[in-house]
Amino acid sequence: MDIIIELGQENDIDELENLYNDLNDYLEESVNYPGWKKGIYPIRQNATDGVKNRNLYVAKQNGRIIGSIILSHEPEPAYHTVKWAFESDYSDVFVIHTFVIHPLFMKSGVGTALMNFAEQHSIKSNVKSIRLDVYEGNMPAIKLYEKSGYQYIDTVDLGLHEYGLDWFKLYEKLI
Repeated sequence: MDIIIELGQENDIDELENLYNDLNDYLEESVNYPGWKKGIYPIRQNATDGVKNRNLYVAKQNGRIIGSIILSHEPEPAYHTVKWAFESDYSDVFVIHTFVIHPLFMKSGVGTALMNFAEQHSIKSNVKSIRLDVYEGNMPAIKLYEKSGYQYIDTVDLGLHEYGLDWFKLYEKLI
């Protein structure tokens, strides 16, 4: 599969919003491993912010967005409560946010391609570590992260109880 991964642009936002909605519709009809909800997360504002901050990357096949990832230096507050393998102020750490794959392209290598891109982009950016959080029940994502070489660090509360999401596993990969 020919996948091109590039920095998201303003003209990608509508298509990203459609991807988020398609994904949330799919999750509602099947097993919602991440616990996401349409209209709550991910939403258009996530795409808009990622494009504005120049940290949202899109995976495209034949010009169509089939996945996306945000690589920022912004941790969740709970990240500061754990002992990471690499201690940092986040200037040399990327945090993965809003990692999405269109339902028609799940289990086709897009997730692995985006994870590989995150690692290569981190090397080029002189980042020393990549971190992420994942809902503890999201076994497909956890398997991908562990297969990609991420190490489990700790389990934390991200304050999302109202959505039925109590515990999140934190992972890190040293670069």
